[in-house]
Parts: sequence; structure tokens; C-alpha cells
Amino acid sequence: MSDTATVEAADAPDSTSRTPRPLSAIDRGVTDYLQHMGVERGLAVNTLSAYRRDLSRYANYLASAGLARPGDVTRRHVTAFVQALSDGSDGGSVLGVRSAARTVVAVRGLHKFWALEGTTTADPASDVHPPMPGRRLPKAISVEEVTRILEAAATDTPTGLRDRALLEFLYSTGARISEAVGLDVDDISLEGADKGPAIVRLFGKGSKERLVPLGSFGARALDSYLVRGRPLLAGKGKGTPALFLNARGGRISRQSAWTILKAAAEKALITKDVSPHTLRHSFATHLLEGGADVRVVQELLGHASVTTTQVYTLVTADTLREIYAAAHPRALG
Repeated sequence: MSDTATVEAADAPDSTSRTPRPLSAIDRGVTDYLQHMGVERGLAVNTLSAYRRDLSRYANYLASAGLARPGDVTRRHVTAFVQALSDGSDGGSVLGVRSAARTVVAVRGLHKFWALEGTTTADPASDVHPPMPGRRLPKAISVEEVTRILEAAATDTPTGLRDRALLEFLYSTGARISEAVGLDVDDISLEGADKGPAIVRLFGKGSKERLVPLGSFGARALDSYLVRGRPLLAGKGKGTPALFLNARGGRISRQSAWTILKAAAEKALITKDVSPHTLRHSFATHLLEGGADVRVVQELLGHASVTTTQVYTLVTADTLREIYAAAHPRALG
């Protein structure tokens, strides 16, 4: 752009109007910012081109709102533009979450630049955040498919007893594979498992401890392994507190746990891509389908955030037991 040029609304590829308009102080401010990003920040050509398109749409939006100077823009204008990206109310096309987020990043950078350069006295976009893309969770498999995998694990050898116990444990607790292989024998107690779900201590990210119920199917498999399998495996090693042992008597690795699940899935004729995380997400999905509250499921999974933790602290171990026993398909049997 030059100081003598006019700007067409069509410069913004999403705009439907093609009416020329005089170059404003906002347009000049956009040009300054793009030059800064291209020369001083060394932005890639394609990225700079995307910024130019995004900010052209923004400049046209502000012009249509009757704004000509950077200092005229308020937070209300910025948030209204963000909304326009989602509904096309500015005459432009509706953007997906990722494209809209990129545009908001460009707008935030523009206003920050203006504030740092003294073009404006405030930054109205400082607390306007881009939309967050939805997280895609791995697909869960059905209860019937999980059952086939669990029952495919052999139980006539020490390693077979271990495999069955490990897979039952993963599905029964929703534990991460790292949490399961990191368990020691003292982290579990099967006392009272015949009357209801036992409680297991899991250590998640950041060594955060949580209590998770263990259903009767998982408890029985684990008990069989502890009585008839683990002692024989432990005898081949040098002594370790680890719960799940390999054939040499040492702690089982994450890679070995993957192999165990893959072998069981193949034996069960499951053609879908199955991983330990598949069991974790199947655990959560089946609980929700069984009527469990999403906040309880998040507590069981060990998902932590400032807002959710405040809710989770209200959930007692007894409540977890009751909801788990009623909702999990293999809690009682």
C-alpha cells in the first residue's frame, strides 16, 4: 500500500463488496506492521501472505464500522470481529476454528505492535483469545470387542496370567500405560474386592496421586496373577517391588505392554488399530454411556486443570465407588 492509494474491500478475499475506500491510518498501520514482520522478524513469505489477507479483512471490517484510526479501536470491536469470523456477519466467509485462530493471532500481534510503537496508548486485543480447536479423541471400541481382547489373553502360564491381569487392569481403571507399568505391589489392595470395587493408587502426570476403583473382573485377574504368576516371574529376577514383571523378573516396559495388547487383539481377530490408550478411551466412553457423570469420569482419568480440580475435590472415594460399580460394565460379576 502507499499513502496515495485507495483500498478496495475486495482486498479482503472474504468480502462481498468491491467499493473502493480511501486509505486510512489503520491501513497504514497494518502496512507498517507487515513490513516489521517481514523485515525485522523475517516472517516466511507464505505466512506473511496469510497475515496480509487476515489483516486486510480486519481493516475492512473496522472501516465498515466507521473507524479510521488505530486509537479508535476498542475491545468491543475486536471481539465483534472474532465473532464475524465464525458467522460471516462481516460479509466474509465463515472460517474454521484453526483459520479463525490464525486470524486472531494476527490481529493480536497488530495491536501489540501499535501499542509498543506508541501508535496507540492501549492494547484492546490483549485479552482476546483465539478459539480453541476441539480435541480429537481416539475412537473407542465396543464393550464386546474389549471383552474379546481380554478373554484372548492366555491364563495357563505366568506370563499369560500377567497379560490378562494387565489388560483387565487397564480397562478396569482407565490407567495410562505409564501409570500401570509404574505400579508397585504396595500400590494396590484387593481387600474387600469380593464386596465391591477395590481401590488402587495411581500416580499420574507430575506424580499426582489419585484413587481409582478396580472392578471385580480386574481384581480377580490381578489376584490370580499375584498368587500363581508373579511369584514365578519374581524368582527369575533380583527382587523388585514392581507389580507387573517381565519374563526376567524385572519391571515390564511400556513397549512390552503394547506388544501384549497387540497380540491379544490379533488373537481376538480385532482388525482395528488398538493401543493401550484405546482401552483408556473405551473405559471413559463406556462409563459415560452407562450413565456416569462426566466430572467423575474426568476424575477417574486424572485429567487436571484449575477449574476442573475445584469440582473434582468434591467427589469422595465413596461416591467414586458407588458410581463406578453402577456404571462400569465389568465392575461386578
